[in-house]
Amino acid sequence: MTDLVIAGPRHALLPQLSLLRRIYLPRTADAGAFAMTTYGIPLIVLATTRSATLTGLAFALEWIPRLAAFSLAGTMVDRHGTKRVFRIASVLRALVVLAAAAILPTQAGGPGATITVMALAAITGVATEFSYIAAETAGATASKDAGEQAHRVQSALLGIDQTATLAGPAAAGFLLHWAGVTGTLITIAACSLLGAALAPWHRETRLVPAAASALTGLGTGWKTLASLPALAWLIAGLTVSNIATGMLQAAAPIIVVQHLGYSSAAVGVIWSAAAAASLLAVACCRYAIDRVGLWPAGAASAVVAALAGLAVSQAGTYNQFLVLTAVLMAGEGGMTVVLRTLRSHLIPERVFGATLSITILIMLLPFPLAGVLVALTPAAALGHVLTGCAALQAIGLLAAFWRLRHEPAMRNRRSPAPNKP
Repeated sequence: MTDLVIAGPRHALLPQLSLLRRIYLPRTADAGAFAMTTYGIPLIVLATTRSATLTGLAFALEWIPRLAAFSLAGTMVDRHGTKRVFRIASVLRALVVLAAAAILPTQAGGPGATITVMALAAITGVATEFSYIAAETAGATASKDAGEQAHRVQSALLGIDQTATLAGPAAAGFLLHWAGVTGTLITIAACSLLGAALAPWHRETRLVPAAASALTGLGTGWKTLASLPALAWLIAGLTVSNIATGMLQAAAPIIVVQHLGYSSAAVGVIWSAAAAASLLAVACCRYAIDRVGLWPAGAASAVVAALAGLAVSQAGTYNQFLVLTAVLMAGEGGMTVVLRTLRSHLIPERVFGATLSITILIMLLPFPLAGVLVALTPAAALGHVLTGCAALQAIGLLAAFWRLRHEPAMRNRRSPAPNKP
């Protein structure tokens, strides 16, 4: 007989802790580390190597291990609970970043520095996804407990993420400019250690097979997703959309620093402006869902994202690039509220970690592809590649939301009722 373990036996203490302390504060610390890692490390690679090709490869290396870690991360969260996985991942990320901060000053460029920053991108990518899956699972449980107000909890969580995305890239850019690589890495480590000290608490009473493998978890997540057509179509559309988003993220340091002649701080300003626009979109989408339902709110966000994606590929100045990127990410923010709300209601709680892992794995597949495309594309042709990806984004979103227009889960004015585990 397969042994069973109960994850998180301390759930009886939860009534003593507020939602702010249990969910929102740890999510804030982790989101800060996540944003500074995701947007700061490509800047560190560009500053260290001065190579557009290596910057694109580093972006791919940052995402490929993340994708490989998803199935294992979901299984570990389902088996051992969010608190333990979150804390271990946060401490590991801090240790790796501090090690890089100690090593890089001793290497004056050359192969040693290149190997160090590439390893930094890969290892922090893995640790970041473990902490993200743990934090997202805790947030989803809080959403289920909120019932029909789930979209409000998800809006708050997404607001935290976007606030971190607002502050994180700008902080990384300015720190890199004024405090150098060491100061940037130490700040990332501090955010990681703060997250480990807080760590999310939530009720964890699921019985999980102790011998379950990552591959088993991946299969379970895939079967669950296939049984939820509304969620599957939405994820398909957003995956195609992420081809354009990933290209934009991977190419932004090269376009801004090398093509337009601005500093690394200017790259951070772009993503901070984008996060501010996304925060506004999240707030608007929250009230739109209350009044008109998931599909109209999501479809409107998709139209904004598609049009902005096509326009940003034609931007010729820094200001145009900044404004259009912000509009694109505002559309993405609205669609993300819809996705998280639908996901938190439709996925059964007992398989949430595994299913969350497979959904994120699918949606993030375009990001390492984007890094490889940037590395292989001549600098003069980046604009043309961005245009092609934007066209795919528009087609993918149109197809997905056209198919979803009659899905009951997307047409209800209020959030759909959750499945019983």
